[in-house]
Amino acid sequence: MPFDWQIRNVPLNLSDTFIRFAKSEQFGGILLIACTVVSLALANSPLGATWLALWHAPLGPLSAEHWVNDALMAIFFLLIGLELERELLVGELSDLRSASLPLFAALGGMAAPALIHFSLNAGSHTAAGFGIPMATDIAFALGILALLGKRVPLALKVFVVAYAVIDVLGAIVLIAVVYTAELSWLYLAFAAACFAVLLLMNRVLRVMWLVPYLLGGVVLWFCLLKAGIHASIAGVLLAFTIPFAARKSDAPSPSRRLENALHAPVAYVILPLFALANTGVVVDGGAIGLLASANGLGIMAGLVLGKPLGVVALTLLAVKSGLSKLPEGVDVRHVVGAGLLGGIGFTMSIFITHLAFTGSPAAINGSKLAILVASLAAGLLGYAWLRTAARM
Repeated sequence: MPFDWQIRNVPLNLSDTFIRFAKSEQFGGILLIACTVVSLALANSPLGATWLALWHAPLGPLSAEHWVNDALMAIFFLLIGLELERELLVGELSDLRSASLPLFAALGGMAAPALIHFSLNAGSHTAAGFGIPMATDIAFALGILALLGKRVPLALKVFVVAYAVIDVLGAIVLIAVVYTAELSWLYLAFAAACFAVLLLMNRVLRVMWLVPYLLGGVVLWFCLLKAGIHASIAGVLLAFTIPFAARKSDAPSPSRRLENALHAPVAYVILPLFALANTGVVVDGGAIGLLASANGLGIMAGLVLGKPLGVVALTLLAVKSGLSKLPEGVDVRHVVGAGLLGGIGFTMSIFITHLAFTGSPAAINGSKLAILVASLAAGLLGYAWLRTAARM
């Protein structure tokens, strides 16, 4: 039945098709693109200075931008952690043989872009940006696959999800190990104690109520923030303390309930806010010139060329060596398309940019422009490639 929506007593009949579309990956991706276009347009309009100042305005202890990047993105990483937990326990990553192919793909897709960027920037201050082209934006990659519909096999979508999840896990490890400020060992100890208590609640006390975990997650976030480790890591750590399977009950587990509850706010609020806060790039002669710099070229070449090269090379190596096999219905053409879509860095690449070039606005601005150009190119190439491959 159509969904009747009354606004000022005027009935609006929204069809089931529209409702399904509004809940789909396409809608989330289009919303993200729309917010990016709005932010870019405002940053390059007469209101540009006001728009950029808005995000740097203090809101209590943090600026508006930092609340988005440090607090709201912790919720995004919580969702990623919950999805990763599910994949490891019952999904594509739960079986070593099933997980081996996306694992190889992810390793190749991280190593090749990082090597390309580092080879062009070694010895310079921009060498710290080697992690920028390593990331994959899951939402955009899945959105494009959704646009392709039945032109691509379902197994390819599962493969992309699996390798993108591993890719994001690699980015999280990179953030924790490489892009970390000076540590406060006292707050790090507090964070470790908080994490241990949350695990105790799950594994020993078997607490199935979500509220204590969420409150503990806030404490964990604060301790990591004060410890000097990027506080978004708290989201991933918290995810692995939340019970995945309800014991002695057929009810959905706390992990699954929270994952379902977070999908809409993350897709339709948090990620759009992230785009608004972080894609306000002033496109002037200086920024365009930075596209031709070693850092700009490293990011673009890493995402557009390094990703597919790395994904295809290690995937074929795994298959030829007998360690893995391609899923049924998936061939090399599909793997190339998956690699091209992996070059859509966007959210994670922009996130890492802020960590890599803290205190260097010019490098951040130039890197963001390179990410936007490369992600657009990778998305268009991936879509065109897979659409063409479907006709062969």
